[in-house]
Amino acid sequence: MKYKKISIADSEKLIKESHPLILDCRGLQDYKTGHLEDALHVHEGLKESLVKRGDKQRSLLIYCYYGHASEHLAEFFADFGFKDVYSLQGGYASWQESRKGATDAA
Repeated sequence: MKYKKISIADSEKLIKESHPLILDCRGLQDYKTGHLEDALHVHEGLKESLVKRGDKQRSLLIYCYYGHASEHLAEFFADFGFKDVYSLQGGYASWQESRKGATDAA
């Protein structure tokens, strides 16, 4: 596998330590409703720009609704030479659930 699946906990560590480029591949309306901090909404123009001019040494963290579509996009970027590509396991739904759990525990 050319990309790595990453858990919520490990993704939080990755974000804190490596400052990856975070890509949201859900629909635009869902992105507008809520997304991970600093995430960019993926559209064809962004994909093309990243492939042509993106920093292939910078880590990419990609997520979708539940973690399936992001795997395909992660593979796409890995195929184009991006070195450290991660697909968020469970997607945005799991991320939201982890936030809810953190709030409930506080």
